[in-house]
Amino acid sequence: MTPFQSDVEAADAIAQSYQKLKKEIGKVIIGQEETVRLLLTSIFSQGHCLLVGVPGLAKTLLVQTLASVLDLSFNRIQFTPDLMPSDITGSETLDKDRNFQFIKGPIFANIILADEINRTPPKTQAALLEAMQEYAVTISGKRYELPKPFFVLATQNPIEQEGTYPLPEAQLDRFMFNVILDYPSYQDEVQVVKNTTSGQKVELEKILNAEMLLYFQTLIRKVIVADNVVEYAVKLVQKTRPHTQNASKEANEYLEWGAGPRASQYLIVGAKCNALLHGKYSPDIEDVKAVAKPILRHRIVRNFKAEAERISVDNIIEALL
Repeated sequence: MTPFQSDVEAADAIAQSYQKLKKEIGKVIIGQEETVRLLLTSIFSQGHCLLVGVPGLAKTLLVQTLASVLDLSFNRIQFTPDLMPSDITGSETLDKDRNFQFIKGPIFANIILADEINRTPPKTQAALLEAMQEYAVTISGKRYELPKPFFVLATQNPIEQEGTYPLPEAQLDRFMFNVILDYPSYQDEVQVVKNTTSGQKVELEKILNAEMLLYFQTLIRKVIVADNVVEYAVKLVQKTRPHTQNASKEANEYLEWGAGPRASQYLIVGAKCNALLHGKYSPDIEDVKAVAKPILRHRIVRNFKAEAERISVDNIIEALL
């Protein structure tokens, strides 16, 4: 059952909801507009998101606020070196009648904050990544579906590399976006300090619910995209692949390897979503560019020359755009 008369009416409702969500989140999160835009884009696009930033930039607060305004269940999992896969997915235990009973783990929620995902060994990382791909977990040969919508937001700290297990490229590829959080501006930080030291409670309004969000996610997939926009996205991804037919000179000079086809898919889904959120009915090349950096950032690998010359991944993507 659709709550709207037409898809056009539904598309207008997405744009209105997006403006309301931004306003509501802005009551708690000062600044960080770009981060909020990308987080909402990945949720509406059914993608997962990797947040990279130093400790203390309100990553947890941001995700809690997001869950609250979307009226979704939320769990935070703190990843540590001794965390086991069953600590995430749940496990079977014997009840008082000596029967096995499955106790659900924290993964059974709509929004999961995987805090410091690179602090846990690969076996535990893999348990989370299976859930992200399959929207289900398998315990003792039995499959359990996860609640939908299901969205994983993982954080990594760029500092303190001691005791970390970096995510392999194949696992990084499961994340739609890699969003880099920066320090707040002077003005924003002054406002943050005023707000957080006054003891004032902010009441958040619930803008959407799970059912509406799932409806909007389906609608975004139905958006029609012009051929030239699809071709632009695919060409952009092919330009990142060194020593191939369509490689750019930057890729040949500075990249070890480039992005796979999943990047092209995400560029189009992200562009569709970006267009609808900003009141357009079909994406253009600007919408592809608006999501290109966080989609390509963790899918291309620099070579030694780029590292020696201190050329960042973002510099390379800018040159390609």
